[in-house]
Amino acid sequence: MTIGDGHALEDRLERFRAVRRDLEASVLPLATSVDGRRFSFQASLHELDLRVGGYVVLGEGRLGQVLSLELALREGTDLDLPPDEGSGFGLRTQVPIRHARGEGTVLEGDGAPFHDVPVAPAAPEQVRRWLERTRPPRARLPIGRLATAEGVDFALDAGGFDRHTFLCGQSGSGKTYSLGVILEQLLLETSLRIVILDPNSDYVRLTEVRAGADQATAERYRRAAAGVEVPELRLKLADLEPAAQAALLRLDPIEDREEHAELAALLAAERPPALEDLAASDRPEARRLVLRARNLGVDSLSVWARGAPGSLLDALTAAGPRCTVIDLGSLPDRREQGIVAASVLGELWRRREQREPVLVVIDEAHNVCPAQPDDPLVALATEHAVRIAAEGRKFGIYMLVSTQRPQKVHENVISQADNLVLMRLNSTADAAFAQSVFSFVPAGLVERSTTFRLGEALVAGKISPEPALIRFGARIAEEGGADVPSTWAAR
Repeated sequence: MTIGDGHALEDRLERFRAVRRDLEASVLPLATSVDGRRFSFQASLHELDLRVGGYVVLGEGRLGQVLSLELALREGTDLDLPPDEGSGFGLRTQVPIRHARGEGTVLEGDGAPFHDVPVAPAAPEQVRRWLERTRPPRARLPIGRLATAEGVDFALDAGGFDRHTFLCGQSGSGKTYSLGVILEQLLLETSLRIVILDPNSDYVRLTEVRAGADQATAERYRRAAAGVEVPELRLKLADLEPAAQAALLRLDPIEDREEHAELAALLAAERPPALEDLAASDRPEARRLVLRARNLGVDSLSVWARGAPGSLLDALTAAGPRCTVIDLGSLPDRREQGIVAASVLGELWRRREQREPVLVVIDEAHNVCPAQPDDPLVALATEHAVRIAAEGRKFGIYMLVSTQRPQKVHENVISQADNLVLMRLNSTADAAFAQSVFSFVPAGLVERSTTFRLGEALVAGKISPEPALIRFGARIAEEGGADVPSTWAAR
C-alpha cells in the first residue's frame, strides 16, 4: 500500500464516521407506554441529558422518572460511499447506530397509553410542583435536596415511620451523619418517642446545637431537644428477664438444672440476697452459683446499680424522656453492651400492650442483631429484635435499623423493613443483596448506590412515596464520637 492509499483509506473512514455521527445524532428522544404507567424510551447519545433517577416530561401533561438507562446498538441502513478519485473503488457497508435506551415510570398523567411522544428533562420547578401536589397532609421532615433536580428541596413523609426502616451505607458514605439529620427532624416535626441504641456514642450530643446554625432553627431545636436524655447505664440483676439472667451466667436449664433452679428461686425472693450472703449459704447450689458468677466476672460488671436507686429501664416507660440515647459506646466491652441491648429490647417488648408509639433506633445493627450471633446475650438481643420486626408494628413499636454491611444483620430483621435509605455500597455483592431483599425498589436505582458520593442516598418506601435520589443536608446538632486523628499522615 502506498502513502497515498493510506491517506485515501483514512479519508474514507472519516467520511464513514461522519455519516454515522449524523445518523446517531438524528435519533429522536421518544417514549412509548402500553399501559400508561411504565414507559420505554430511546434517545441520542449526543448531548444526552437524561439520568437514572432523573425526572422527565413525556409529551404534554405527563411527568415521569427514569429507572434505567443503557447503551443500545441497532442495525442501520446500508451506506454507499462514492468511489475514491485515486482508486476508483467505492464502499458499501452497514452502519450500526448506537443510542441510549431505558425504562421509567409515569409519576403523573392521565393513565392512558402513548406512543412515540417526546421525552425531555423536567424543569426543577415542574418537579417541585409535583412534590407539593403529591405529598400527604402530614408532617414533613426536610432532610436535604433531590440529587437529580437542581435546587429542589426534599422531605420525608413523617407518617412513613410507622413502618420499619433500614438505613445502610459503607464506612465513609455519611451514614452516621445522615441518620443524625433524620433524628433531628423527627424531634423537630413529630411527637414520636425515640429510643436509640448507640454503640459508638454518635448521638450523645443531640442536645448540643452546632456553631453557625440558623438562629431561629437553633432555638426551635433547643426546645425540641430538651426531651433528649442520655441516662446512666445502671441495671439490677432482677431487672433482667430470666432468659437474660441465664445467658449472663451461661446456665443451661437442662445441663445446669440445679443452679438454674436456684437462680430462679433467689430472684423470686422479696429481697434477693447479696453474693456475700450466698457464699456463706449452706446450700451447695447457691455456693456453686456464686462461684460461677465470680469466675465469669459477673459481679464486677460496671452496669450494676450496687444499691443506687433507679434503673435504666425506668427511662423506657411512657412517662419517660421523649428521646432516650442508650450510650452503649460508654461500656467497656461487648458483654455489657449485650446485657444492656437485650434488657432494653426485652423491656420494650414487655411493655408492648401499652401501645405507646415508639421508634427503636439500632445503629450499627450488625453488633446488636447480627446474622449469626456468637454470644448468648447477643443471641437474646437478636431474638427480641426479630420479634419486634415481625410483630412490633401492631403494638406501635417501629424500628430504624442502621448498618454498614446488610448481609451481617439478621435477615428476619431486614426483611420486615418497608422503608429503605441506601447510601454508598462499595461492594456489588452488598448491592445485590439489598436488591434481593428490597425488590420493590427498581434495580437500576439500587445499582446506582455503588457510585454515590458522600451524603447521597436512595430513599424509598412509605417515607418517600416514589423512590428518590437525594443529597442529605446539614446537621443542626453536634455529632458525638470522635474520628481518629490523621496527623500521622502529615509531611
